[in-house]
Amino acid sequence: MHLERIEIRNYRCLRRTVLAGLPPLAILIGANGAGKSTLFEALGFLRESLTTSAAAAVARRGGLRELRTRGQSGPIAVTLKWRESGGRFATYRLEVAERDGRVVIRNEVLRYRRGSHGRPWRFLAFSNGSGSAVTNESAYGQEGVEEEHRDFQLADPGVSAIEGLGPFRNFPVVSELRRTVENWRLPDTNFADTRRGADAADADLLSTRSDEAAAAARFLYENRRDRFDRLLDAMRAGVPGLETIETSPTEDGRLNLRFHDRSFRDPFRPRQVSDGTMRMFAGLALLHDPRQQGLLAIETPEIHLHHRSLPRLAEECRFRARRGEQVFVSTHSTDFLNGAELDEIFWFEKRDGVSTAHRASDHERLRSLHAEGDLPGAMWRQGLFPGAGLH
Repeated sequence: MHLERIEIRNYRCLRRTVLAGLPPLAILIGANGAGKSTLFEALGFLRESLTTSAAAAVARRGGLRELRTRGQSGPIAVTLKWRESGGRFATYRLEVAERDGRVVIRNEVLRYRRGSHGRPWRFLAFSNGSGSAVTNESAYGQEGVEEEHRDFQLADPGVSAIEGLGPFRNFPVVSELRRTVENWRLPDTNFADTRRGADAADADLLSTRSDEAAAAARFLYENRRDRFDRLLDAMRAGVPGLETIETSPTEDGRLNLRFHDRSFRDPFRPRQVSDGTMRMFAGLALLHDPRQQGLLAIETPEIHLHHRSLPRLAEECRFRARRGEQVFVSTHSTDFLNGAELDEIFWFEKRDGVSTAHRASDHERLRSLHAEGDLPGAMWRQGLFPGAGLH
């Protein structure tokens, strides 16, 4: 599932924010509060709505009044467009509103089409808990075959049809969408705490919230030494003096780490290593884990990192994207941006409390300057991304 377009309506400052032409690696820039984190939050809201319920997702964020864009009364809506293998284009739209004091899914549609002009099949269409779903999914794309629908009534209008029908074998397309969104890795579950604890042996163990980076590092060490070696190469390039990292697995599934500096005979334990070094190791482990498929979103990876490490980190993000996965990164670092291509950059501009997203490669002046050799980070610092800050 490669997202080509995201449209978000009425979610906090994203009144109608569109990111179109999304590449495998998308780098988001902008001033503080411009909407970058809100985009990730909205994708998390969609994920939770599809895997638990919209009511639970709204309640956990303080209610619709807190979520809805100020001055707006319409539903919160998220629309995804993507292309699947075989040339199928897919669109999924979810609208969340309130009815009789309850949070409900006002509209939910999933449709596919083959090619740019083919008539779409509506795989499901629901409103307020009632709707229909295709019952002959396997016939999709066959010449002259029309879709067949069956009506359904969900027990709770605040639960999505993706969640309600996803567990059933008769709806494999619906199930696949649910699994894909559920596996998104968003900033609430990665690049977090990189140390297990501050005391005794725990301080020598790699960890993040959910232990995802720790599990990824051990998997690479035991099963994909080629990628683990690339991880070490990236660490050596980004951490001055680092020669190698000695690893030993523990019984509870984590890794014991020892960092070797070429200037010292004895290795350092993680408690003696900087937060930036640990954070970079954890991030690279997530980026190189082949089991983590689909969307990976990373927020401000430059925290605690030396500026010379950042272009290499950008290249490691691109390495993952080239494997067929999709990576979104938000950053305030011009050095990280210098490692980006122009068509990978989107900037957020906020005016009168509302955010707009722009694709850098759509702007002729930026294209011209980049073609002449100007680096994106330098152009950002010069104020050539209007409304993106740093000037």
